Amino acid sequence: MSATIPAALSDETVPARFNAARYCLADNARLHPDKLALVMAGAGGRTSRMTFGAVDRAVRGIAAGLLALAPAPGARVMIRMGNDVDYVLVYFAALAAGLVALPSSPQLTPGEAAFLLENSGAAIVVAGADCAVDRDSLGDRILLGADAIAQMKAGVPVADYADTAADDAATLVYTSGTTSRPKGVLHAHRAVYGRRPMHAHWLGLTRSDVMLHAGTMNWTYTLGVGITDPWACGATAVLYDGPRDPAIWPALIAQHRATLFAAVPSLYRQILKYADLAAYDLSSLRHGVTAGEALPRELLEAWQHATGKPLYEALGMSEISTYVSSGPTVPVRPGSPGKPQPGRRVAILPRDGAPEPLAVGETGLLAVHRSEPGLMLGYWNRPEEEAAVLRGDWFAGGDLASLDSDGYLWFHGRNDDLMNALGYRVSPNEVEGVVGEHSDVAEVGVTELAVRVDLTVIAAFVVLKPGATQDAGGLIAWCGERLAAYKCPREIRFLDALPRTANGKVQRKRLGRADDKA
Repeated sequence: MSATIPAALSDETVPARFNAARYCLADNARLHPDKLALVMAGAGGRTSRMTFGAVDRAVRGIAAGLLALAPAPGARVMIRMGNDVDYVLVYFAALAAGLVALPSSPQLTPGEAAFLLENSGAAIVVAGADCAVDRDSLGDRILLGADAIAQMKAGVPVADYADTAADDAATLVYTSGTTSRPKGVLHAHRAVYGRRPMHAHWLGLTRSDVMLHAGTMNWTYTLGVGITDPWACGATAVLYDGPRDPAIWPALIAQHRATLFAAVPSLYRQILKYADLAAYDLSSLRHGVTAGEALPRELLEAWQHATGKPLYEALGMSEISTYVSSGPTVPVRPGSPGKPQPGRRVAILPRDGAPEPLAVGETGLLAVHRSEPGLMLGYWNRPEEEAAVLRGDWFAGGDLASLDSDGYLWFHGRNDDLMNALGYRVSPNEVEGVVGEHSDVAEVGVTELAVRVDLTVIAAFVVLKPGATQDAGGLIAWCGERLAAYKCPREIRFLDALPRTANGKVQRKRLGRADDKA
């Protein structure tokens, strides 16, 4: 029996004309204008709130302001802001205007941000006060700050939602690839419609819910699960922009009567370790959800024991979001992220050869059918990398997995060397490129290193030039000036030589087992 999950159980199709922002906001603003849409909680009890009516008005005001700058349809709008309300509004305004939103991390260095700006061809940059912008890289691009966005929000008239096609580009998200530079994942407006299966089968999301998400704005996990999904269902989104104290999350659940909580497994572990859960009223919480990293069995059991609440895991990627999960309709099976959500067509393919699905229990490439509405349009200006993940009618992003006879998926790692750093995919090539620029470094190999049974970190294995002094702290600081914090090595190990194949290729998987550490 081949390990293929069938296609949709319904014959529902994406509307031909579809705007993602309109889908999330227009009906909510018309039918429930006074319902709370967004809560941004801050330190010391500082909180801002917006109703669906107010969000709709602000988004369409910013959309009108962006369009008044006369960018071409589909022009990129790069968002370089911190974790604040305007990030959300600008993101949805770009979609509403028929432009392409490019969310970026405030952790990026000016050099990293300049690469995204140049590679994407962005026409407009919206920058927060705390996010550095290399003005030399701007050229004739338009730079907007907080004052300009404030004027647009209050501007008259507001724009109508653009009459975009479902396949028109909507977002451009950069993620690590197999080269030394991130690659842009281009998504269509239909990707928001393609998220519908996860609402019932992972999140259990309804109009009455209050979703608290622990992530930051630039992350697709936050923009999707934390904001887009609640708004698509008419629910309330709660975010936080204060200090990242693990004890704050149960306090926020209690304060805002959150019914759903989304985070990565490592944060759930920190909450269990550092927060006094018994001190807070968590009765409103129905369940937690987790993605970005594998959920260890013992963490699942510890959370359920401490809170009495279920914890539902999902597996996804930037190219399609989450498509495998446990949830209200799929019982948790510890060690497995769950089953492909109803409506997803998933298969396990051979690593090489014809793309014919493998039998139940066999390990191969996890693949999603290219008819999936949530699947990306493609990689921006990376035809070779795009061709590498397309196999006939299937998209195979490089995850190794198997399906059991009950339809549960079992994850077996990556078929390439991409690392997972706190839920972010990081290319070792990119980190090696930065470390290798240091004047003391002769050679470097980067990989994940297990520092505990349940925790891996990015580690750089360095061969120094003759006469150079071992200075792990100096190398980490060097990386910190050139890489986002989540990409930086947490460990530096010095070697006499890197393990290589007979053809001279560095064997990254052997780095952590090297015997000649200094």
